[in-house]
Amino acid sequence: MEEYAKHEIGYIKRYEAIGYTTNFLFQKDGLVDTESKYKYQPNELFIVAQHRYEGMSNPEDMSILYIIETADAVKGTYLLGYGPTADLEAAEFFNAIPEENCSDKAALE
Repeated sequence: MEEYAKHEIGYIKRYEAIGYTTNFLFQKDGLVDTESKYKYQPNELFIVAQHRYEGMSNPEDMSILYIIETADAVKGTYLLGYGPTADLEAAEFFNAIPEENCSDKAALE
C-alpha cells in the first residue's frame, strides 16, 4: 500500500472503484455536488476516511483527501490543500462538520 501513501490519485481511484464517485466543489458556504448542484452544509456530511499528504519535492505542498458520505447517501471525495497555501474558507467549512460525523469506517489499508 506504500504507493498509495505517496499520491492522492491512487486513493481517489481506489475509492471510485468502491462507489465514491461524486465530485464535490467548495463554494463560499457549502460543498456542492457537481452533478446535482445540491449544496451541502456541514451537518449533512459524514467524513468516513481521510488521508494526509506532503509534497515530495516541497513539504509545504500539503493536502488532505476527504472521503465523504452525505445524509442523502451520495458518496464522493474532496481534496483540500492545507498549510501556507490553504483555502481558509474551505478549511473552516470542513472544521465545522460535527465531530460525531467523522469516522474512519471506510478507510482503506
